[in-house]
Amino acid sequence: MSRPKLQIALDHNDLEQALADVFQVGDIVDIIEIGTILCLQEGRKAISCIRSMFPRKTIVADTKCADAGGTVAKNVTDAGADFMTVICCATLPTMEAAQKEVKALQVELYGDWTYEQAAEWRRIGIQQVIYHQSRDALLSGETWGERDLTKVKKLIEMGFAVSVTGGLNVETLKLFAGIEVETFIAGRGISSADDPAKAANDFKQEMIRIWGE
Repeated sequence: MSRPKLQIALDHNDLEQALADVFQVGDIVDIIEIGTILCLQEGRKAISCIRSMFPRKTIVADTKCADAGGTVAKNVTDAGADFMTVICCATLPTMEAAQKEVKALQVELYGDWTYEQAAEWRRIGIQQVIYHQSRDALLSGETWGERDLTKVKKLIEMGFAVSVTGGLNVETLKLFAGIEVETFIAGRGISSADDPAKAANDFKQEMIRIWGE
């Protein structure tokens, strides 16, 4: 079982602060995400700036696209993104159009979705999904539990590379021991820390402890 990757989610309102944070941790993490809020605020500029800073890193545009998949995917790809996200309620034609323009498409699992839908995503060639505890759900008191772990395991059994996100901290990681998670995505758990570089390294060291080198 390979060690999961670590992804930083830059969920910032302004590019300047996002650049300041990614400057500290970009060489530590495996994947850099231009978060949805930053995509809306700064869009193409944010993607292209971070691509120029980290030319060899995988970059994700977290657009949560629901329509115009081909156009959005081409725009973020031209700006320098490798991956793009679509929301799980997007239609199959939207997903298929996006797939043609981006290296990899990730389906964000929010709200009500079914394994029957997931089977259709696999049928059209989608290989990556993001299992998400939303910020609003966490603020309302929800926590990670066995129900989440069961869903993650089922998605992996279906053949997906599953990324996990939503209020993650170093202590959360041990819940996933023995599960072949593709990527852990941390936002405020890294960028809001007093020392973001140390926080990112703490994530990495705990992942090495659980899954090995």
